[in-house]
Amino acid sequence: MTYTNPIIPGFHPDPSICRVGDDYFLVTSTFEYFPGVPLFHSRDLVNWRKIGHVLTRPSQLPAEPWRPSGGIYAPTLRYHAGTFYMITTNTSTGGNFYVHTQDPYGEWSDPIWVNQGGIDPSLFFDDDGRVYLTSTADVPSPLPAEIDPAASFFGIQQSELDIATGILLTEPKIVWRGTGGRWPEGPHLYKTGGRYYLMAAEGGTEQGHMETIARSDSPWGPWESCPHNPILSHRSYHSPLQALGHADLCEAHDGTWWLVCLGIRTQGYPPTAHLGRETLLAPVRWDDEGWPHVGQEGKLRVEMEGPAFAGSGPEFDAARDDFDAPTLGAEWIFLGTPSTTFWSLAERPGALRLQGSAATLDDGPPVAFVAHRQAHFTCDVAARLDFAPQTDGEEAGLTIWMNPHHHYDLFITLRGGLRHVAVRRRIGSLVAEVTRLAIPPGPLTLTIAAEPDRYSFSVTGAAGEGQTLATAEPRYLAPEVAGGFTDVCFALYTTGSGRAAHTPAYFDWFDYRTP
Repeated sequence: MTYTNPIIPGFHPDPSICRVGDDYFLVTSTFEYFPGVPLFHSRDLVNWRKIGHVLTRPSQLPAEPWRPSGGIYAPTLRYHAGTFYMITTNTSTGGNFYVHTQDPYGEWSDPIWVNQGGIDPSLFFDDDGRVYLTSTADVPSPLPAEIDPAASFFGIQQSELDIATGILLTEPKIVWRGTGGRWPEGPHLYKTGGRYYLMAAEGGTEQGHMETIARSDSPWGPWESCPHNPILSHRSYHSPLQALGHADLCEAHDGTWWLVCLGIRTQGYPPTAHLGRETLLAPVRWDDEGWPHVGQEGKLRVEMEGPAFAGSGPEFDAARDDFDAPTLGAEWIFLGTPSTTFWSLAERPGALRLQGSAATLDDGPPVAFVAHRQAHFTCDVAARLDFAPQTDGEEAGLTIWMNPHHHYDLFITLRGGLRHVAVRRRIGSLVAEVTRLAIPPGPLTLTIAAEPDRYSFSVTGAAGEGQTLATAEPRYLAPEVAGGFTDVCFALYTTGSGRAAHTPAYFDWFDYRTP
């Protein structure tokens, strides 16, 4: 059977995969969002189900100081001797650390911090019991004469690690500088056929992204570069899939090999990708010389032939939350570690209550905010909102969120003592409230209809009458315009716009539908 790339759409970059028997587990980056590191499960590499998050407690994920595109970078997931390990970097505080568990459906340990710098750490468990920690290397100061001063990262470094304590048994050592592409990063060490393989991303996580690999008889090198590097890249290649790289390899239970990587799907010209970096899958074939070949001569298609054991999963068509469970589901994420007071599912059973601080969307945390990733170019999002603001400037509603300086907002507010529904565009330093309409008391349904090149904002009252208020272009929320490493989400929010205490907002349901 065939499958469709991406296998996990929307904001799911930097995938890492491991296999336990016939079960496959996968994690991706989360940056400034909480909980951290979504965890997926599959039996066929094609159909994935989110089973939770790895970092679910503030003790695992301290969020201060919060910044856009800070937080958790590039996790690696590994399994050894009955234990799962997830290692990553908290770029906001602390650096590199790992957590572990014997039950991926349960709680993970508190962090074990490691004294090796750089980002994108990875673990490798060798046959002799040694454990290796591989990561990018920071640019040293002073800079050695042989290193290009323009380099942002200067290679891949490695040390031997005591996995029980996190103590380094050897000093970090530069083992490979890649093939010449900028920013060698996302390294993973493997062993197959009696040889060690070191794979890394190069070129930066944009249009020049690529994946390269080298091999050695020792985990320390010297490394022989693959003669057909890069083994994966769509640079200067006409395809709806671009920026492929930051990959991880996995041998399936039937002996075939597969690779997961990130990629983007661009729209328009100049091309932008507001859904951001997504997770893709590719077959891998090893040749008689012991080198891997990814996809079709290092290229991927949207439609590809899947594993022989792949099943046909249900098509996604809706994700409705009536807020009648005791806690929010795994699809919901917060900006930074959320306050336990700004949201509640118990205050009004069957509704989500948001009541936050004086912080606004332009401030970021501690704004009362809970988000759901946009995973489809064409979809409809709606929420039923009961909000009766008492003071001018209070607001609650739906936002299409990229970061504090790039978001589109559909909200209920009070102006001059009258309740209004309004649409606001925030693009960098340009802020405009493009529509404001007086409305009567009572709950309203706020709707955002997404298309590849347009968002449409509408409101429906109690009598069922609907009215389109405004439109906006997705491209101005894309990373190519807004900057950073995260991608677009739909979020429910409320703010006092300067007032520390303000009127609560009640969301009766949230609906996400595709055609």
